[in-house]
Amino acid sequence: MPERSTTGEPAPGRRMRPDVRRSLDALLTAAAEVFEAEGVDAPVRRITAKAGVGAGTLYRHFPQRSDLITAVFRNEVDACAAAAPALAARYEPVEALERWLHRFTRFIAAKQGLKAALHSGDCAYESLPGYFQERFVPALTRLLDAAAAAGGIRSDVTPDDLLQALSSIIDPDDPEYTRRMIGLLVDGLRYRA
Repeated sequence: MPERSTTGEPAPGRRMRPDVRRSLDALLTAAAEVFEAEGVDAPVRRITAKAGVGAGTLYRHFPQRSDLITAVFRNEVDACAAAAPALAARYEPVEALERWLHRFTRFIAAKQGLKAALHSGDCAYESLPGYFQERFVPALTRLLDAAAAAGGIRSDVTPDDLLQALSSIIDPDDPEYTRRMIGLLVDGLRYRA
């Protein structure tokens, strides 16, 4: 049996067959939806039924529940980070930044179900805050730098400043409030631009 990492991916240097990739993608998508709706303790059978795979497939990729939770979190972080260059290519710099901030806050609000697991003290999740920083800081840096270079926002804001500010305005129960606060935050970034 090929070695696997705890993310469900094959060991480095090995390729994943297309059918295996589809099963893995289906599992991650289904798990993210089930975790969001029911929390991370939802029954495995709900995840496998939604993914259209058997329990053996799930356990082959993710022997422990923590492996699945970690993989879902990383997958969602990657998707959110990947949205930054896509938005930058499509919109002017300040609009791209604002749209990404909305995307980021939706990501954070949707991950409330994972929060308990991530803050449980389980060593399986120790690397996730670093992964979060590793993926989001460069994405946000590029958006901030482009918006500042275009003269659309002030240039003295760091990604850490903005991530900290966002953490205090996200209300998962009131997306409209969060949307308004992002508007105010972006208006503040424009001050003295």
